[in-house]
Amino acid sequence: MKSPHKAWAVAVALGVLAASGATIAAATPSPKPAPKHTSEEDQLQKLYKEAVAEGGRLVVYAGGDKPGQADYLKDAFVKKFPKMKVDIVVDFSKNHDARVDNQIAEHHVVADVVHLQTVDDFPRWKKEGVLQKYKPVGWDKVFDQIKDKDGYYTGLFFFAFSNVTATKLGDDAPVEAKDFLKPEFKNKLVFTYPNDDDAVLYYFKQLTDKYGFDYLKKLLAQNPKFVRGTQDSADLVGSDNYVASFGTTGGAPGVAETTLPKKSPWVAWPQTGAILKNAPHKAAAKFYMSWLLSKEAQQNSIDTWSARTDVAAPAGRKGIFDYENMNPLGLGEFMSNRTALDRYKARINLYVGDVKGVNPSDPQGVLGLYPVNQDGTQG
Repeated sequence: MKSPHKAWAVAVALGVLAASGATIAAATPSPKPAPKHTSEEDQLQKLYKEAVAEGGRLVVYAGGDKPGQADYLKDAFVKKFPKMKVDIVVDFSKNHDARVDNQIAEHHVVADVVHLQTVDDFPRWKKEGVLQKYKPVGWDKVFDQIKDKDGYYTGLFFFAFSNVTATKLGDDAPVEAKDFLKPEFKNKLVFTYPNDDDAVLYYFKQLTDKYGFDYLKKLLAQNPKFVRGTQDSADLVGSDNYVASFGTTGGAPGVAETTLPKKSPWVAWPQTGAILKNAPHKAAAKFYMSWLLSKEAQQNSIDTWSARTDVAAPAGRKGIFDYENMNPLGLGEFMSNRTALDRYKARINLYVGDVKGVNPSDPQGVLGLYPVNQDGTQG
């Protein structure tokens, strides 16, 4: 609003102009458009244009244990922004972080964005100066606990490992860790090798901390099957006489279901993402990170707990920080002490034996050092 003094001055000036024969319309200042709040969608459209002008190409390294496991993200992104060509390469996070370290050392970076389970890598990479500082769309709404205050990396969504049990068990399905020790489950349990996946290892660490190594001995007396990859362990539940697992998620629809323990520990963590400083497609990388953290994508595309404070928890779930038997920051704390982690892993290895089987995310061994797609094309 103009002050009374300014309004009076304008009125006098217009009176003078009118008396001199000038038109009032010509003297009236052009109205300034009211400032508009730039919506997330407007920001994304601007980033889209910049990414297309750059070439419309994007390569993402995603932590996982099965080819195609992150295609739901690619498909949602490309459906909304069809001029983009995106490849999301899935591999164990422990392989991707080594791959990224090697690409940086060799001055041959082919990945643009990484989002990984190895949350301890990101503070290290920030310190080494190999990440691009960038605060994506939606940054102010991301939980403070899971983002770097300077803008070098951020949690993108929360993954969780808990129980997967056969639906045919009904009310007899195991819920708490000690339920898995019941005699009726002998020879019917399947687990991911804890010495092959640090999130599964942390699950076992919490159980042995709470119940002692006697719990592990009793669990192994059940003669469980161990496999590589959390998806493979979940997919076996409900088939081949296997009826239950923990330290995983998912399972075949209609055959298996995921449940959360009410008292015993389970695991969730912020899958953390960043743009590499020498990313070949930096505009596309910023665009993808902003889309992924946008409220629309967090509500409609991730199907898990959101990284944003203004997006509700999945139906039937509490807020991610509201569980007394789960600390979503615990995995990061566990992984930050690699010496203690490796010591515990070595002890677990004595009990479950060496990991056997091919890498389920790269069964043909084609990914190599510089993959730009899941087929192993080298950049």
